[in-house]
Amino acid sequence: MLGLLGKKLGQTRIYDEQGMLIPVTVVQAGPNRVIQTKSVETDGYKAIQVGFEEQKEHRVAKPLLGHFKKTGAPAFKRVKEFRDFTNDLKPGDVIGANLFAKGDFVDAIGLTKGRGFEGVVKRHRFRGGDMTHGAKGWHRRGGAIGQRLFPGTVMRGMRMPGHMGQVRRTIQNLEVVQVREAENILLIKGAIPGAKGDYVVIRESKKIPKGTVRKVAVPAGKKKAAAAARK
Repeated sequence: MLGLLGKKLGQTRIYDEQGMLIPVTVVQAGPNRVIQTKSVETDGYKAIQVGFEEQKEHRVAKPLLGHFKKTGAPAFKRVKEFRDFTNDLKPGDVIGANLFAKGDFVDAIGLTKGRGFEGVVKRHRFRGGDMTHGAKGWHRRGGAIGQRLFPGTVMRGMRMPGHMGQVRRTIQNLEVVQVREAENILLIKGAIPGAKGDYVVIRESKKIPKGTVRKVAVPAGKKKAAAAARK
């Protein structure tokens, strides 16, 4: 499973060879440095650990700093482990945007934008109470949350006011429109969770991995035309 740590730089739009307008998200995908490699013999599973964006050593917790020094790597702001990495790498190797190619499909993982403390109407799309017919002070509330006799408690998972956003989300099957290897930039079709400057994980699509031949639906009219041409 190929993957990179990156940073969302923003959104824009580009034109393809046919002149079609494509909305894209700009992602700085690397450079990632391999910190550690794990194998079935030593760790019980195969994986690599990569770091993204170097930083000062005094900003890193001592246990993590010791891990960096043990492997001979500098201190990084973000560390991520990718299991079953298909490429053969060793500590010290650097990988970047060239890990993917135009036309590949990826999954983007990030934290959504934080919205602060919100009520149930905005957070959970509750209807709210009536605005007329004598209703007072119950316009944007959620109503009863417990039971009278049994079990006499608030059920776990009850939708209530609270912190909205800032949760991990995965967007699957996004197409890589352009790879700028010199700048370690990926242009990915569609939207990715998070605000500008947020860290994201770009991994190989689980549903459409590299090398998958996608079947494109052909309209019935074109099928008949192609059959007539073959005759």
